[in-house]
Amino acid sequence: MTENMSGAAKRSGSMAATRAVVAMLILAIAVALLFWWNPVGLYLWIKAAHVIAVISWMAGMLYLPRLFVYHTDAEPGSVQSETFKVMERRLLRAIINPAMIVTWVFGLWLAWKGFAFHGGWLHAKIALVVLMSGVHGYLSAAVRRFAQDRNTRPARHWRMINEIPTVLMILIVILVVVKPF
Repeated sequence: MTENMSGAAKRSGSMAATRAVVAMLILAIAVALLFWWNPVGLYLWIKAAHVIAVISWMAGMLYLPRLFVYHTDAEPGSVQSETFKVMERRLLRAIINPAMIVTWVFGLWLAWKGFAFHGGWLHAKIALVVLMSGVHGYLSAAVRRFAQDRNTRPARHWRMINEIPTVLMILIVILVVVKPF
């Protein structure tokens, strides 16, 4: 029965990843058609897609460490632990990774097209996004460790790690909205 559940979970996970890829392709095709139809309005559509991707990325970055907090308390090999593994893998592969890629691609395009990469606030924002990407990499490695039942960090560690994306997000939003320098 466990094999059937794990096979079903894998199929469901791959279906979720397929849906995410299809959604991104539809968005890309829609943006391309909008550019063909109204090239002047493309900037705002790219900006909207960037904001949507950032929201998705941050939602995952805030939720994944919270899953780790609960996963830490689960007995390795238990049904609960295996459920957390599936949740973490799906969250990372179907939401966080694609959202980060879209955020970077559209964000760099906006920085080039809208600001020609000028402005101290923009440089600081990009530096903070690089740090956020580093946190993303750290969390990705943690997903692999949890999947192999090799987590050595206590729940307290993951609670503290959970605050890093929050602080970075606040600083990034302030830089974008206020443009202090």
